[in-house]
Amino acid sequence: MTLIKKTIFACTLLLAGIQAGIANEPPPPPQDVFRYAVFDAGDAIEIDWAIDDAAYMYRDSFGFSVASGSVSLGAPDYPEGKVYVDEFLGEQVIYRDNIFISIPYTVSGERPETVELVIESRGCLDSGFCYMPQSWTETVKLKQATADARKLSFGSIAGNSEDAPLPADEVFIPSAFAVDGNNVELGIRILPGYYLYKSKISIRAVSDDARAGQFDLPKGKKKTDEWLGEQEVYFDAVSGNVAIARATPDAMDLQLELSYQGCKEDGICYLPQTVLLDVSLPEAAAVTDLAALPAADVPVSEQGRIAEIISGSPLWYVVLAMFGFGLLLALTPCVLPMIPILTSIIAGEGDNVTPVRGFTLAFSYVMGMALIYTAAGVFAVAAGAQVQAAFNQPWVLSIFAGLFVVLAIAMFGAFDLQMPSSIQSRLATISNNQKSGTMVGAFVMGALSSLIVTACVAPALVAALAVMSQSGDYFRGGLALFAMSLGMGAPLLAVGAAQGKFLPQAGSWMVAVKGAFGFMLLGLAIWMLARFMPGGVIMAMWAVLVFITGVFMGGLTTLTAESSIAQKLGKGFGGLAIIYGVLLVIGAATGGTNPLKPLASVNLGGGATSAAAHEELPFQRIKTVDDLDREIASASAAGKTVLLDFYADWCTTCLEMEAFTFTDNDVQAALSNTVWLQADVTANDDADKVLLERFGVFGPPTIIFFDTDGQQRHGYEVVGYMKAAEFAEHVRLALAATGLNLSASIQ
Repeated sequence: MTLIKKTIFACTLLLAGIQAGIANEPPPPPQDVFRYAVFDAGDAIEIDWAIDDAAYMYRDSFGFSVASGSVSLGAPDYPEGKVYVDEFLGEQVIYRDNIFISIPYTVSGERPETVELVIESRGCLDSGFCYMPQSWTETVKLKQATADARKLSFGSIAGNSEDAPLPADEVFIPSAFAVDGNNVELGIRILPGYYLYKSKISIRAVSDDARAGQFDLPKGKKKTDEWLGEQEVYFDAVSGNVAIARATPDAMDLQLELSYQGCKEDGICYLPQTVLLDVSLPEAAAVTDLAALPAADVPVSEQGRIAEIISGSPLWYVVLAMFGFGLLLALTPCVLPMIPILTSIIAGEGDNVTPVRGFTLAFSYVMGMALIYTAAGVFAVAAGAQVQAAFNQPWVLSIFAGLFVVLAIAMFGAFDLQMPSSIQSRLATISNNQKSGTMVGAFVMGALSSLIVTACVAPALVAALAVMSQSGDYFRGGLALFAMSLGMGAPLLAVGAAQGKFLPQAGSWMVAVKGAFGFMLLGLAIWMLARFMPGGVIMAMWAVLVFITGVFMGGLTTLTAESSIAQKLGKGFGGLAIIYGVLLVIGAATGGTNPLKPLASVNLGGGATSAAAHEELPFQRIKTVDDLDREIASASAAGKTVLLDFYADWCTTCLEMEAFTFTDNDVQAALSNTVWLQADVTANDDADKVLLERFGVFGPPTIIFFDTDGQQRHGYEVVGYMKAAEFAEHVRLALAATGLNLSASIQ
């Protein structure tokens, strides 16, 4: 800057000072307006500036020098600024908000541990006040290995490529400094050719006396990621404010734990990084009751969110929300078997079923299910018992399967299933309804179905049980269960009314419909027996049932020119069923166990069979808490994460997870560095109960994750069935902070 310009600038400062004195509003000190953090990048000193919103700095007023003779500074690398026409200085380049300035340096001789950096700068306020030129001296701790040396070391590993990626700490350079006692400015400098994921950046205060709020991040650029889909990412730099809640107003030194993850363009994706940043906070203007704040940076599981709705929302909202969750559950495999049970009850009414009668029977069935389901849930929490496990013992399932077989035989016309005439007569004198006995039967069947058919837990059920267990509020929890049960049964009411309207009233169609319901009930009996009988035996049962169903549909019938369209369709579908039945027979005879893949065990190529070639799921069975602790410690020592799966033989959703989710290649890739543990709680003995109680698990399927330090990843629990693609993404998120996610190889 020339002497004339300096003189003009000094006069400007004097006039601005006179104006400020006249206004009697002294400006804030410059250190509060122009804040900065200095750090060493290995071959350059980086300065992260945070400029107050109502202020700006002149680019040409910056100056940098060092006192050490062994360190020489190069030309600073300034970012682009904005052109500003100054009244006195003419056209100037100014900076606002956040900027990074990089000053390359070289070292001759022995590398010092620290260097004294002198920073000169000038700036003004938008109000017209300009500060005197400022000069600050900062002690910068130098890294003890140059960037070139690290680059060479890393490059040699990568094949000495000039484009070899740098270590993560060379690429992503974070900094933090206090804006005031309750706010911290945090930034991450990103080298060209690299980027950070917005969704992977998080901040946490390592203190009992402070809590970091949300990192106020700007909008990033859209990028379609191979692993995570469309993501927001940052290039060059990102910075923002982090509010700090304080329990004490006193000045304090605070450590912030910053987590982030990024990639090299067209190259590797780094493991998630976690660094500690030290910040000196001045006295705080506000203090907060930290105990009243929710846990920071801890995700909330689906059942946790539902539990918050149940415990903290108005009752009318709880009822509506849980009814909606019940509607969703009505479409799950655990609830669908209720439909053939109900339809068989309605079909047993004969050929004079009206829509009102069908709806009434369905309503009785649903109320039996809802009342008993609610009562069982409340009792389970109060008694600390696993009611579902108790009602899924083999002898109970056998009795219920036998009942379905009896109902099926009645549907085939072997006998008329009705209450004794003496009981019907007594009921008739009470309600003048000759079918009252069936109403009672529908209620009882609904009650039994609630305990046996809906054996698999779901997030909404776990949430209601958790509210009762943790808060003791049985009314809210019970009301939530009842509303959810009504939602589960709502589609059954439609089924009841529709059956009454659309069932044939007489003729051969009625026989066919009753027969179809009979086969459904037989299938339901096999489905229940599958919870404890060998897979090969169950597959053989399915083979027989499917084959006979195909014959019943007319698969072996000879068609004539007079055959109706219905007969032709029956023969077509019946023929397919017969073929499928034959395939099931072949599969069962060759050791198959999965009816959905009947030929999986058949050797078609002369080599190893598909079943033998298929790699078994890598689960390690555990039984006790000690078993679990030992395996987690072993995994932690090996730098591995842990997946704990609560399983039971009677849990159909557990079997679905094993058949369709855990076998998925993407899921197994996401869990490639994870130890798979499985707790079989089928027996529901004392050891099982202790293990379930340790994690507050109400039943299977429930999946819990642990990081490489053996700590549970709270908020990432999975309850109920989850499809493979969704589960794979969930695993990556659950294990992202452990440093084991998305470790792509160099491309």
